[in-house]
Amino acid sequence: MIKKLLTVSISLLLATAAGHVNAQGNASASAGKTKAASCAGCHGEDGNSTMPAFPKLAGQHQTYLVKQLQAFKSGARLAPMMAPLAAGLDDQAIQEIASYYAGNKISTNPAPKLPASDDDDAPAKTPEQEKAALEALITQGSDLYRNGNISREVSACVACHGPYAEGNKPASFPSLHSQHADYLIKSLTDFKTGARSNNRENMMHMIATKMTDEDIKAVAYYISTMK
Repeated sequence: MIKKLLTVSISLLLATAAGHVNAQGNASASAGKTKAASCAGCHGEDGNSTMPAFPKLAGQHQTYLVKQLQAFKSGARLAPMMAPLAAGLDDQAIQEIASYYAGNKISTNPAPKLPASDDDDAPAKTPEQEKAALEALITQGSDLYRNGNISREVSACVACHGPYAEGNKPASFPSLHSQHADYLIKSLTDFKTGARSNNRENMMHMIATKMTDEDIKAVAYYISTMK
């Protein structure tokens, strides 16, 4: 009888604690929604940016969003547009904004189009040729994401970002699926050139420097199609 009462008491305590945590989380996200209003112009009202140059934040891990906002604030991650906005946020506001975006669902992308050629003299492709070229690019990106390139020592993205590009929350590796290809290309290029370096042991710089521009384009387009 006593054992049964203890079991019931513990269950009630756990349920109460879980309810309290959920209530705190909901309150934090609600406050974050209000404070994120000024972010909507670039990132969308719910964190789903419609402009390919600006990242989607919806569904991103809260810990990763907090880390990036703190980096913008401290100057560890350079971004002329983000720095002044992050500078005005205290730790609580950063947590609340991150909680709001993390609780939203990321939108899927429309079918991608073949990126413009860097060769102005290249002959125009027929629709069939464009479709075939896009499929080849995405296939190349899929192979690079899942297998890397051993001959050039390019690590497979799947090792840190997961089979569905869901990321790794405990390790603060971001979710990437359904992100804009243009933003991913810029991010990888910034890691490659050293313009961005706020990641663990500068791991992304070491990987990106071994990637060609075509590699970057291919893997970015592939990730943008992942759901």
